[in-house]
Amino acid sequence: MTRPLDRLRTASAERESAGLRRVLRPRTPDHDGLLDLASNDYLGLSRDERLVEAAVRATREWGTGSTGSRLVTGTTRLHADLEERLAAFTGADRALVFSSGYLANLGAVAALARGGLVVSDSGNHASIVDACRLSRSRVAVTPHGDVDAVAKVLAERSEEHAIVVTDAVFSVDGDLAPLRRLHAVAVRHGALLIVDEAHALGVVGDRGRGAVHEAGLSGDSHIVRTVTLSKSLGSQGGAVLGAPEVIETLVDTGRSFIFDTGLAPGCVGAALAALDILEESPDLPRQALSRARALAGMAREAGLETSEPAAAVVPVVLGPPQLALAAANLCAERGIRVGCFRPPSVPRGRSSLRLTARADLRSDDLAAVRGALTAVAELKVDT
Repeated sequence: MTRPLDRLRTASAERESAGLRRVLRPRTPDHDGLLDLASNDYLGLSRDERLVEAAVRATREWGTGSTGSRLVTGTTRLHADLEERLAAFTGADRALVFSSGYLANLGAVAALARGGLVVSDSGNHASIVDACRLSRSRVAVTPHGDVDAVAKVLAERSEEHAIVVTDAVFSVDGDLAPLRRLHAVAVRHGALLIVDEAHALGVVGDRGRGAVHEAGLSGDSHIVRTVTLSKSLGSQGGAVLGAPEVIETLVDTGRSFIFDTGLAPGCVGAALAALDILEESPDLPRQALSRARALAGMAREAGLETSEPAAAVVPVVLGPPQLALAAANLCAERGIRVGCFRPPSVPRGRSSLRLTARADLRSDDLAAVRGALTAVAELKVDT
């Protein structure tokens, strides 16, 4: 019989050989002196003094933790304020705050789909994949962005109810889902459409109100949105946005809501401050998108494979995981921290660098990135 730890050591060695080992690298407050193009801090708000002060005020008033689940002691007046503000900002009927965007997806998909059919895009985030598994429903995975495939699955279903679930902006490729077409298909076949706006909120649309709002669908009761507070809003946590019936269902049956401790008050305060900033600074989302397009243009000029960004995510596809890892290390040597995506985060043969734009990137920052991407292109040729 194989000893359990021997099996784990063997698997770890195999991942090491394939370039798939992950390593935790604790950073310093200044990202070890590197230019940050790896985080999801798209608007540069996570260190903004207004958010820091709001978090401190909330912590002093309410304490360091929410003290319990949302249904017991974990709902403060701050939580209710944030839910009202999120709904108003995005044009939703209601909002429900979770302690992470991951848990918001688990709660929404599992509770709303149970016993029915889930139609999920093949490019969806891991939190959606896990939510589909937890839903105890039949799951049909359709090719990325293929609306006709979604319509076919819905038309042929035997289940009484169904949901369609998609990222708004896909976290690896940075492309935008065909939301209007998906919405039309969902309505035609009596299905709910769940849209994960994690990478869209704060970047896409007027004042960063998100892709659903930009598509003119924010008031439709057939759409449920999930958002995270940990990207553009520079805080922590997540939320589900939808009709009153949706929110009531999650309060009654959403396991990742009912059995989890409420979001810490400091995070709630910071998210409220971020919404204030977005209301007061409508150019911030456009600045983030402009920087993303500049990064993509530099990658293309260097001869690297990328796509036109719909939000702040800029993928640079390199192929083998070893090459992607070497390219990320090369960027770090040149003073730039970038993301490195390898299987299972991406399909085999599609290992990538992921550059994430920030609204506060300066011209000298962009010049440094241009040099690093040129070096990456040379590395690819030599490999």
